[in-house]
Amino acid sequence: MVKGYLIDLANRFNECFPSFDPLNLEFSPGFQVIDNFSDRISFVLNKEKNDKLHTQTLDKMVLESSSSLSVTIITSDASIKNSVAISIVHIHTHDRPIIKMIHHAVNVTNTEAELFAIRYGINQVSCLNYISKIIVITDSIHAAKRIFDLFIHPYQVQAVAILKDLCYFFNRYRDNSIKFWECPSHLKWWLHNEVDKETKKFNLVFLFPCKNSWEFSKKCKSDNTLNVWKITFQASNFKESQFLDLVNDDNNSIEPTYAKNRSWLKSFSHSNLLCARATRAITSHALIGEYRLWFFPREEFKCSYGFYPIKSRHHILHECGRFNRYWNLRRDLLSYLVMFLVFNLSVFSFSNSLT
Repeated sequence: MVKGYLIDLANRFNECFPSFDPLNLEFSPGFQVIDNFSDRISFVLNKEKNDKLHTQTLDKMVLESSSSLSVTIITSDASIKNSVAISIVHIHTHDRPIIKMIHHAVNVTNTEAELFAIRYGINQVSCLNYISKIIVITDSIHAAKRIFDLFIHPYQVQAVAILKDLCYFFNRYRDNSIKFWECPSHLKWWLHNEVDKETKKFNLVFLFPCKNSWEFSKKCKSDNTLNVWKITFQASNFKESQFLDLVNDDNNSIEPTYAKNRSWLKSFSHSNLLCARATRAITSHALIGEYRLWFFPREEFKCSYGFYPIKSRHHILHECGRFNRYWNLRRDLLSYLVMFLVFNLSVFSFSNSLT
């Protein structure tokens, strides 16, 4: 018992708790950058998921910007290896040497490392009088958006520092602006790919104990909880034989995660009814013959469309001619389950006894 308390106490002292700063002037009404300079802040996203078109757009942007003395391009990236986070920034300005920065930290999350890289880049160029436009290219656009998130979150210290630099930058000249460009790593776009390769080449191993950031500690605890749940779920009888195993488009098994709207839920979250029907399909808990047989073992629940003795989930998804025309040969793909449910509105619905 004593040993357990000592270990728990050591773990608690090893955590760096977050510094929330909701009363900072940058978050006060009338002083918020996002309100006072909303027309000078913009995001360019790969909304259409057209990688080729987005790459061409990035090339065109760089070509137009490289000839201007007043435009600077910041490419940032971060990666984690052996619990060491590497933040790298390249700053490109016309007719000037490339400024490179490498920073490492231990036991922090990728979002924290990405935000620090963006913070450093903006800090270096926002004070330059000849710069009127800042372009930030990152593969973590979600991290960049946290800069302007007015709600309390563990990245507020980073956000405050960036907002102060931007406020100074915007107040200096009325035409000064900043634009964030999304550049996913899988595009391997030349300018960002140079930074991405450097983050992966850098290899540093710390030999002394280091404190954990609060966000990193939360992630570790959540990951441990999920791993225990997965092992328990697979090794015990909780799963039983009714659970429908599905894979994503990359043919990887879909596993639970603590992040919002990840895993399979994001495919159904836009519709409560669709989400309910998908849950019934996955658990086989719906008004079908296979389910009713548990409560009325002496009754018949054959398929009215054919001569099948019992209407099971497998029969509905794989064999029944009434629905099979909308199904796909890859019957374990989550995307095709969604398509099947969308085209067959009565399937796995309690409102229609036919299913």
